[in-house]
Amino acid sequence: MLDHLLTEDQRKIRDEARDLVKWVPRRMILDMDADKIKFPKEFLREAAKRNLLGSRYPARWGGRDLDWVATCAVMEEVGTLGYIFACTFGVGAELVCDAIILHGTDEQKEKYVKPLLAGELFAAECLTEPRGGSDFFGTTTTAEDRGDHFVINGQKRFIVGGEGADFFLVYARTDPDAPPRKGLSCFIVDRGPGVETSYAYNLMGCRGGGTSRLVFKDVKVPKENLVGKLNGAYAVFNTMMIPERLGTAAMTIGAARPALDVATGYTTRRKAFGLPVNSFQGVSFQVAEAATLLDASRAMVYSTAKAVDAGVDERTIRRLVSETKKFATESCQKVAGNAMQVMGGIGYTTIYPVERIVRDLRLASIWTGTNEIMSAIVAHEWYRDYQDRREAAQARNYEQDAEGADHPEEKVYE
Repeated sequence: MLDHLLTEDQRKIRDEARDLVKWVPRRMILDMDADKIKFPKEFLREAAKRNLLGSRYPARWGGRDLDWVATCAVMEEVGTLGYIFACTFGVGAELVCDAIILHGTDEQKEKYVKPLLAGELFAAECLTEPRGGSDFFGTTTTAEDRGDHFVINGQKRFIVGGEGADFFLVYARTDPDAPPRKGLSCFIVDRGPGVETSYAYNLMGCRGGGTSRLVFKDVKVPKENLVGKLNGAYAVFNTMMIPERLGTAAMTIGAARPALDVATGYTTRRKAFGLPVNSFQGVSFQVAEAATLLDASRAMVYSTAKAVDAGVDERTIRRLVSETKKFATESCQKVAGNAMQVMGGIGYTTIYPVERIVRDLRLASIWTGTNEIMSAIVAHEWYRDYQDRREAAQARNYEQDAEGADHPEEKVYE
């Protein structure tokens, strides 16, 4: 568990999260996967009762003044219940709260953050639209200024928590003539007249999280519900990418852990050719690979979390968070795949939870920005950093460390 990377306070809240995990009844997990529970309000209320929601926020607003490392430790533990538990845990208490804590007014924090972290209200983030997922700046939902209020029209989809939320964090276009990054604003929209939700998706996995389609028809939003500045949603979006993607990486580790745990137990008991199957390298090496990938992912998550806590520059954080999200989600999908493989046909059935874990984890490399977008960000920032280092002459010119480096006529680039 890499406990040596955690402080006493971080280990303490991690252990509290483990106690929450023990509290969750088996039937809740099964009923969520069967969509009998459409949104886990009981679970979120219990997490709030234990003061586990939004632990890195100020105690003034219901948090515990902890940090990103502690948050990642909690998210991993919650993820062991199932990916959707961590999704619903994080969407309100980490994503929506983050926007309001960092960009909102004290009145907004009092009205929305405190009751959310107390388990009295539930929230969802509305970003994805039918015409685009990764193309956030192509948002077509509009918010028209009507003097003392805005009127919002548009649609959002794949909104985790949409079925159970009392309010929504909504991005909408407020200046149709401005460049994409300068014409969007962020709003808190209460569930009420004109807000329609549809539980329309028969999801492959991650069921029970209230994932819905939302339609806004002439929804009146008071001016005081603008988050941040008018046409300033880009600043909100930028900071939200940390909890979205770093939180995703942490919880994916938790969601993959039970698959490896189940497979490890199974391969020590299952026999073939008169021997436990873990005595065959074809099996034990896949388990070893999975354990290595989990440890590497966890180390990467904690390292990036420490960078965020230390206030490292924005460009570096953007690269590290993107690397971490991509590496951890793809590694954990491999972990779950290895677990199913070494269990053979029984792993493909509902006799064990591995098939559910495999289904759930397929979402990890798609949501909060596809992993292709993560690669694009990493490449962009890496090349910028390389150019900056060259221009500042901060790095050794490694090209010269070759016997034939003094033959420039051989270095042909065009």
